[in-house]
Amino acid sequence: MTAAKFLAEIFGTGMLILLGDGVVAAVLLAKSKAQNAGWIVITTAWALAVFCGVIIAGPVSGAHLNPAVTLGLAVVGAMHPGSGITWGEVPGYWAGELIGAFIGACLVALHYWDHFKATEDPGLKLAVFSTGPNIRNYGLNVISEIIGTFVLVFVVLSFGHNGNAAGLASLGALPVALLVWSIGLSLGGTTGYAINPARDLGPRIAHAILPIPGKGTSDWEYSWVPIVGPLIGGALAGAVYVIAFTNYILK
Repeated sequence: MTAAKFLAEIFGTGMLILLGDGVVAAVLLAKSKAQNAGWIVITTAWALAVFCGVIIAGPVSGAHLNPAVTLGLAVVGAMHPGSGITWGEVPGYWAGELIGAFIGACLVALHYWDHFKATEDPGLKLAVFSTGPNIRNYGLNVISEIIGTFVLVFVVLSFGHNGNAAGLASLGALPVALLVWSIGLSLGGTTGYAINPARDLGPRIAHAILPIPGKGTSDWEYSWVPIVGPLIGGALAGAVYVIAFTNYILK
């Protein structure tokens, strides 16, 4: 993996988290002008955050911005050499994504620092940084993350279909943003749709490290769910895509 791709993943994922966690802070934290703006605002801004991240990193690294996407592409590359990426590229992508997510979360903390101080509920402060289920059932929570991430990676891979590629190319990052918006609206109500291990782990580490007033626990008991679930979903999506479309697309 080149240094340029590594930096692109840092900057792209950092922008994703700055704007994505930023809207959660705006909606949840006390005395914010956007307080209580609701789920539609959060899902819409997350989609636009993805749009911005893809615009930054897309031309350089392909804008994975997500270890599950990277893993899915590695599975494609392993099952159908010449497609996807190699296993040797995975650590560099994952490192860039995690570093970018951590930096983006730190910037959110700085930007909303006074609002963190004005907020009494530690659960709301943690929710700015990391996801959590409304009903804690680890088995079903993992399944939710697997399904949401499978949709993300499978549809992203399907953007490359011969019949789609030419038309979608003219739209740039917009299709990915609309996809994430759809996932958030349709599937995000259970676990908060992490669908991205770096998106959850990087900010959760920031929450644990930063001296945020009254922050409470970082809920490490749940932290494995938004890591394991998306990785399984991304790998499954890559495998199913190759099996289903080898003779149609991947010749």
